[in-house]
Amino acid sequence: MNVERAGSKDLKVNQLPDGSKVIVDSRNDKVFALNATAGAAWDACSNPTTLSKVTEDMRHSFNPGITEEIAESALHKLAKQNLVTVSGSSSSTTRREVLATLSAVAVPLVVSLTMGEQRAHAQSTGSGTDDDSRRPNAVISHPPNPGR
Repeated sequence: MNVERAGSKDLKVNQLPDGSKVIVDSRNDKVFALNATAGAAWDACSNPTTLSKVTEDMRHSFNPGITEEIAESALHKLAKQNLVTVSGSSSSTTRREVLATLSAVAVPLVVSLTMGEQRAHAQSTGSGTDDDSRRPNAVISHPPNPGR
């Protein structure tokens, strides 16, 4: 199986402290959230590569328990969101087989939202607003009133 990033020059990648990533595709107005497992697979695809090389890179950079099935699952999830292209033959691993191999490794997860969906969610939760009164348990300080 051959793997290559798709359109990465149009993507802005933000690395989070836990190894997860947020990828913004300004061309399609989409935001992708990758957990640490999918993030390690993304990192392993910085150059055109193969499944076995992705697996090896993920073992070195993320978790020695990564199996080829986990790496392949991550790559297919990235490909489903058009973040990578996958060509060539691959094993016909079932979801059950992938889950059976998991012990200390999280299942790869890639979530995408359009920018509009992300903004709507942020507004509905009060995230990203300057209006402190909308946040629960907000402490609102007011300047002292000299006229009292």
